Amino acid sequence: MEKGQLLIEKAEEDIMEKIKKSKARDDKVIKAVEEMKKAGVKVLRNNEWQIEEGLVLREEKIYVPKDEKLQLEII
Repeated sequence: MEKGQLLIEKAEEDIMEKIKKSKARDDKVIKAVEEMKKAGVKVLRNNEWQIEEGLVLREEKIYVPKDEKLQLEII
């Protein structure tokens, strides 16, 4: 594995951890996640919402919280 590839993978891991830990989620996401936890499921509304490895997914895409600093870092 090349050094550059290791740096990219480390950066991706760091971003994923920041997304998991962010508390800047909007009401729609909070409601969906709470419903999932109450029901004890990892999939809600025909796969519209999922929880996978601590990440919230909407329509199979990682939900990025409304955290401007985090969004800029991703870009």
